[in-house]
Amino acid sequence: MTENYFAYKDDILMAEDVALDALAEQFGTPLYVYSKAAFTDHLGQYIKTCKQYETANLRPLVCYSVKSNSNIAILNLLAKQGAGFDIVSGGELARVAAAGGDPHKVIYSGVGKTPAEIRLSLEHDILCFNVESLSELRRINQIAGKMGRKARISFRVNPDVDAKTHPYISTGLKKNKFGIPFEEVLPTYSVAASLEHIEVVGIDCHIGSQLLDDAPLLEALDKILNLVNQLEEKGIRLSHIDIGGGIGIRYEDEQPVAIPDYLSRVFAKIGEWQASHCPDRQMTVMFEPGRSISGNAGILLGRLQYLKTNSGKHFAVVDAGMNDLMRPSLYEAYHGVKPVIKRNVPAQAYEIVGPICESGDWLARDRELAVEEGDLLAFMSAGAYGMSMASNYNTRGRPAEVLVDGQEVHLIRRRETPEDIFALETLVP
Repeated sequence: MTENYFAYKDDILMAEDVALDALAEQFGTPLYVYSKAAFTDHLGQYIKTCKQYETANLRPLVCYSVKSNSNIAILNLLAKQGAGFDIVSGGELARVAAAGGDPHKVIYSGVGKTPAEIRLSLEHDILCFNVESLSELRRINQIAGKMGRKARISFRVNPDVDAKTHPYISTGLKKNKFGIPFEEVLPTYSVAASLEHIEVVGIDCHIGSQLLDDAPLLEALDKILNLVNQLEEKGIRLSHIDIGGGIGIRYEDEQPVAIPDYLSRVFAKIGEWQASHCPDRQMTVMFEPGRSISGNAGILLGRLQYLKTNSGKHFAVVDAGMNDLMRPSLYEAYHGVKPVIKRNVPAQAYEIVGPICESGDWLARDRELAVEEGDLLAFMSAGAYGMSMASNYNTRGRPAEVLVDGQEVHLIRRRETPEDIFALETLVP
């Protein structure tokens, strides 16, 4: 939880050992603030637990989901801890490379890989493509052939398991665009096995995000293991199982499953299956966590510009908007809001809105706050899908990002200027 790394000290909200008001004074607002300890602790839960279950024939690989927070300083930090990476674009592969990540520990997901992205991935010799259609498979085979290479692939299987999460972040049902339909998996693998420039190495499944209960994930895993057995009977032997990510975090009062508990149940299932079906074969188990590593490792700081009342409704207008933190407008997502400095003034229920010229530009609703104009507000649990989804709408520069390490502060991305935003545009003569 963010409370472990962003807590009050003498009525001032801190990031580790640094006061947030001091960061706002130095770097301005809106400002993304990350805790190094939070990132390393959250990834450490995965890596340390996985190591407990590692054997000569069962090897885990934790591939951080780059789309959740893609700053290269963050990627570098996680790479140094041993993380692999789950990417969904050629741009994300370029980020991983720039951050010093190992391309041989990169898996490439996503339904719309372009020829240029496939070529780039083959040039980097990534670990695996998670293929989502026969058309994509044939394209990869064709490009690999022209390059004189063999592409390692797995198929992303759609198990038709309800993740019981928000419809926008549910990916494992028949109606979703992702993956190979469950009933088509076996013939699809047979096609892949027949292609000259394809090496079939694994199977992949990711059913959604912000899962508080691991029961749907374990249900999907049962289906995947059954498919692996059926593929074995067809002579298609896999060397890895990728069960995706999706474990949620606490935004308000949720109680997500603990990472060690979830992993212990996964490895119990896989260990039992391996013992009965392939005790002497080496198998790699992959995970694709994103939000559970980055979500509660960051906050967004905004400064309160105006307090106003319209027909009895109270608004707190801040300098952070939907272009800085899209999740509330996109999903009606909840983010906790805390004043950086606690004040002894009357509290009031406010709708917290930004400066964007849209009625949908809101960050929080009906929050009791004791604040005055000019105060700083911290939007909690903003480390995942905050900055990575930010835009330049209304020609607003995206926020600066800082990483706090104890008492040290590192600027890891400067604030954009208007000149940065239109630097790629040209006038017509």
